[in-house]
Amino acid sequence: MSAVIEAKNITKIFGDEPETAVRMLEQGASKTDVQAETGQVVGLNRVSLSVEQGEIFVVMGLSGSGKSTLIRHVNRLIEPTAGEMRVNGRDILGLDEMALRQFRRKELAMVFQNFGLLPHRSVLDNVAYGLEIRGDGKDERLEHARHWIERVGLAGYEGSQPNELSGGQQQRVGLARALAMDTDILLMDEAFSALDPLIRSGMQDELKSLQKELNKTILFISHDFDEAVKIGDRIAVLNDGAIVQVDRPEDIVLKPADDYVAAFVRDVNKARVIHISTIMERDLESPCGFDITATASCEDALPLFAAHDALAVTNEDGKRVGRITARRVIAALARHAG
Repeated sequence: MSAVIEAKNITKIFGDEPETAVRMLEQGASKTDVQAETGQVVGLNRVSLSVEQGEIFVVMGLSGSGKSTLIRHVNRLIEPTAGEMRVNGRDILGLDEMALRQFRRKELAMVFQNFGLLPHRSVLDNVAYGLEIRGDGKDERLEHARHWIERVGLAGYEGSQPNELSGGQQQRVGLARALAMDTDILLMDEAFSALDPLIRSGMQDELKSLQKELNKTILFISHDFDEAVKIGDRIAVLNDGAIVQVDRPEDIVLKPADDYVAAFVRDVNKARVIHISTIMERDLESPCGFDITATASCEDALPLFAAHDALAVTNEDGKRVGRITARRVIAALARHAG
């Protein structure tokens, strides 16, 4: 896969003496040291990452870690103090005002934490708004908007006003508006964090379902590790503006890079993140009572052992690639307990 979003040594300093802060960071000073000595606030500290085509890449960390600052560099809502940002191989920091406007309208779309809906517009007109700004014809944009309203489960609400909708419904409008732009890249900044847990889980499932079909490149910001594990293909963990680990969810949970990451994953349900493919036997012959995919988790497999002694593990094409037993699942969970 090729990189769609590439950040190289992105540093962001908030203050009137950024050069001094950058020099201190390069000499090994911490964010706290810089602020204490200069009064400058370090938003990002030499952040480098690469988001590949078609993946959901989650950036997570506590409040103030720099994750929302980072995502705003991708569409240049924020200018970096130092570093490079490339999207589809193009240096977006070199775009003039007109080129930047076209880039934002045609190459990426954003879903916001607070929904960002226009209160005086109907659901239909909210979803079509980005297409209107882009200059699409009225009939075309309304037809496209209706399609995505239906796809996110809001058919029949086209004429409703935002204040007539629940929080979950409003977020679906925001998602439909972004999808209607038909861009290859979606930026999602704490998109589901304002929702109640049950609705939030439903939106996560909806995103995963849509992604299987649409294959977008999604940069998703979250402070919730359970959310990151559920939807992310890879996760980057930020602390004090610096990346401390980038890995698959399973590896971050089972092999945390430092105490900060370990504290994040301490209470994560290990059965949810350990995939069958990493603990299965390479046994293609022994009889099995049921099939399970290699990408399934231990949590998916456990209920099946009530009726079956062993499960056949299959790949995406349905071909058997191994075998898993309750004993192996329990042994894996025991190894990573605590």
